[in-house]
Amino acid sequence: MSYVQLLIHAVVRTYKSEPTLPADEKIKFLYQELWGIIKNKGGHLYRINSMPDHVHLLFTMPPTAALSDFMQVLKSSSSKILKTVEGFEKFKAWGEGYAALSKSMEDKDKIVEYIINHRNTTEK
Repeated sequence: MSYVQLLIHAVVRTYKSEPTLPADEKIKFLYQELWGIIKNKGGHLYRINSMPDHVHLLFTMPPTAALSDFMQVLKSSSSKILKTVEGFEKFKAWGEGYAALSKSMEDKDKIVEYIINHRNTTEK
C-alpha cells in the first residue's frame, strides 16, 4: 500500500497584482469557494488568507492529480464565480501562473501560523 501526503503552500495573485480583492467580510465568500473546489477535487484545505492582491493557501491534494491541473481548475472556477458576486466588482481575473511549494507535514503548523499572521482580518 502506498502512502502519499502532498502538502502545498500556494500563492495566487490577482491580474497585474491589482488590489481587487475585498478587505472586509465579503472575502469569506472567496474562501468558501476555494475551500469547496479543493474539497471537490479530493484535497483538504488547512488554511487560507489573503491580501487585496493575492491569496495564500495551504492544502493537500490527491496523488493522482497534477498540480498544474489542480491549480488551473482552482483559478478558473473561482474566477468565473467571483465576476458575478457582489463585493468583487473590481476583480478582473487571477494573474498568470502561481507559486506552489511542496512542504513537509512537520512544517504545517509553522506555515499555518505564517498564513494566519499574514493579515490581521478575516481568516478561515
